[in-house]
Amino acid sequence: MKLFKLKKNFVKDEDGAVTVDWVVLTAAIVGIGLVVLNIIRGGVYDAASDIYSSLTDAITQ
Repeated sequence: MKLFKLKKNFVKDEDGAVTVDWVVLTAAIVGIGLVVLNIIRGGVYDAASDIYSSLTDAITQ
């Protein structure tokens, strides 16, 4: 009978389910962050190039 009680308690325990939820949520947030990074990467690179060109021109003048 102790085995059945142990199984019943194991099925009722939700600690593992909460951990899985947090892992999935964290993975989704990281994935969204990577997608956003790939979207804005080109614009940031262009802006950095423009700033570099402006500073280079200002120094040489």
